Amino acid sequence: TTDGYLVFDTKTGKQNGQIERKMPWTELTTINEVDGRIWFGSTYGAMVLRDDGKFDYYASRRWLPSDSVVHISKGPDSSVLVLTNRGVGQIVFKEMTLHDKAMFYDRQVRERHIRTGFNATVGRMTNGDVTTGTLENSDNDGLWTSMYLAAETFRYAVTKSDESLQNVRESLDAMERLYTINPMKSGFPSRSFQRAGYNDHDKPWRPTEDPEWDWKSTTSSDEAIGHIFAFGAIAELVEVPDLKNKAIELIDTLMSHIIKNDFYLIDWNGEPTLWARWNPEYVNGFPTSVGDRKLNSSNIVGMLQTAYHFTGKEKYKTAAFYLMDEHGYLENLRRPMEEIGRASEEDGDWAQMLSGTWNHSDDEMYYCGYWGLYRYAFNDTLKAIYRDAIIDHWEAERPEKEGLWNIMTAMVTDDNVDLKEAIWYLQRYPLDLVTWTVKNSHRKDIEFIPENFRTQTITEVLPADELPITRHNANRFRLDGGRDGTQEYSAGDIWLLPYWIGRYLDVISEPECSK
Repeated sequence: TTDGYLVFDTKTGKQNGQIERKMPWTELTTINEVDGRIWFGSTYGAMVLRDDGKFDYYASRRWLPSDSVVHISKGPDSSVLVLTNRGVGQIVFKEMTLHDKAMFYDRQVRERHIRTGFNATVGRMTNGDVTTGTLENSDNDGLWTSMYLAAETFRYAVTKSDESLQNVRESLDAMERLYTINPMKSGFPSRSFQRAGYNDHDKPWRPTEDPEWDWKSTTSSDEAIGHIFAFGAIAELVEVPDLKNKAIELIDTLMSHIIKNDFYLIDWNGEPTLWARWNPEYVNGFPTSVGDRKLNSSNIVGMLQTAYHFTGKEKYKTAAFYLMDEHGYLENLRRPMEEIGRASEEDGDWAQMLSGTWNHSDDEMYYCGYWGLYRYAFNDTLKAIYRDAIIDHWEAERPEKEGLWNIMTAMVTDDNVDLKEAIWYLQRYPLDLVTWTVKNSHRKDIEFIPENFRTQTITEVLPADELPITRHNANRFRLDGGRDGTQEYSAGDIWLLPYWIGRYLDVISEPECSK
């Protein structure tokens, strides 16, 4: 019907129950059985009834030429043909292992997402056509590349493949150049670099000593924690002397700059950047409820531990205990997540701005930092405290079913950390990483909840292939989003990192065919 569907008993001809309206959209246009599954077409996409009574939803140009469905029928090779008012779409169901999917994504990254060694986004596309796009620079070239670099590091640790080692080498070279391309030579890492002449309108871009290149300033704390995460993983897991030594040297370079400059990153103008601030006056200037106080404390302690672990330099250990013992950073980082919330008017505009809602970029920064915080803990007493803090954070994150957080939490505990949900995340992430505009807020099969600090919108998170394409710094309860097919994100940080770190932590098994 135009408002749901009815079920009839074929023997008696009588209606069973009430009209069914708990489905993504109820204005139906066609119903058909394909390979034993009931498919529905509507004026707002196609959907298929699952065995559990819920629906898988296929809408937006990720799946269909148009959401206005006319007819659905069986197609060749386990596919479903969906006729819309703008043509026919084919939804293909292909069985593959997670390793098969990793290899698919690896080709995607290597063929079109590497820019001078960076893990980059393809942008300026027309109608989702990657051949019309160009590789973009980003404020977060260092962070997205760090996460891809870590993924390839874990891949190398698991497989010892020459290909992954070469990928590590290429991206580590790009990361090293972030430190050497700017003229300061102070250990300050650039956000990015690019050929000169393209960025005259963008003030953070600065000229290098080489007129052929520009570098980007204003580097933030999320870049720094990403660097230390990747460099630490390489230093620990890649037993190739030149790469291991380079990673340790870069850790030492960055952390020496931070200590020398009173726990700030100091930019070309001699001033601290807006976001890279771990100084006690700044961090403890926030009320205890503001997340930046906890986050920055957690990150800097993990960074200093990493530096001490690999360099053996006492200055890093001394600095870490100075912050923990004299400025309360240990108390800050162990503060329960339930105490994090909105600042009051008395706390000032800056604190209020930073705490209006939960910042999902903070989750990404926490987890990048947890690698060094937990694995390189100074002693077992601290390690137990860190473990409790990580699990407390994970408990707050559980409703999002974020694959990377679930998998990384397995680093600190043998208990069940929702690994089933982590695999579900990896399985359901779409192969198509184009930023199609996706909408779900109209759906009739979701249950909304009141507005809240964590910006959770509905009772149960939707699968990744029904949501907008996002990185790990996004809210997985965001129902609508996308950019009309003008970009393609890289799987390097989005999918390959959780997969390969899961393989390294032995929570994802190797494919049977490779045994």
